[in-house]
Amino acid sequence: MHECFSRGAATFMILGNLCTRGCGFCSVPKGSPRKKEFTLDPSEPENVGRMAAQMKLRYVVITAVNRDDLPDGGSTHFAETVRQVSKALPQARIEVLTPDFCGDLDAVARVLDAGPHVFNHNMETIPRLYGRVRPQANYRQSLDVLQFGKRHRPDLLTKSGLMVGLGERPAEVESLLRDLHEADVDVATIGQYLQPTRRNLPVSEYVTPAQFDAYREYGLSIGFKMVFSGPLVRSSYMADLVNEQASQATV
Repeated sequence: MHECFSRGAATFMILGNLCTRGCGFCSVPKGSPRKKEFTLDPSEPENVGRMAAQMKLRYVVITAVNRDDLPDGGSTHFAETVRQVSKALPQARIEVLTPDFCGDLDAVARVLDAGPHVFNHNMETIPRLYGRVRPQANYRQSLDVLQFGKRHRPDLLTKSGLMVGLGERPAEVESLLRDLHEADVDVATIGQYLQPTRRNLPVSEYVTPAQFDAYREYGLSIGFKMVFSGPLVRSSYMADLVNEQASQATV
């Protein structure tokens, strides 16, 4: 379990510290199921709930590594973590930032039925770059996961994030935003990609503030409830404020 804390909000990463995928932008350590490197701590959901209560959080983001080695992708463990946090902090809002669970919509439903308030799944980049950026993911599959989330729980606020500066063109970002809106996503977050280690993909471009503003204006013009676009914007960074502003925009 890893956590990041700020101003009454925190992000917890669950399901261990090794990931089964090798995304080009991510520096989370990778592991091999064949080497039996993966573990699953059955006490983690309760520990997250207890820690969140001790920190007196008002907004909790729960995310995870990919666990393609597990039959349910870790969704049962994920759902139990949501329930434990909700039990420990009944007044807190809970956001889940989930993997794609290999497109298993039963797994997605399992997490959503646990009662989070916000459902987030990141597209990360435009389809042309998936082979380099998310080689074990599928663009259409991720869109289907997001659309299923809204249809399964219409009351949820749905979010997705992407990085720019990886070699995409503005027209491709706009196309991605249209796809997200058509998938019933409420909120989009757009931030600058920064290379975490020398082993990860290099930065292709540092996008200008004017271009970030243009992406935001375009997203709002096609119907998003809110678009957060800027160099330092991250999917779960300041997620409590993102949620508050997006909720106000719907009133």
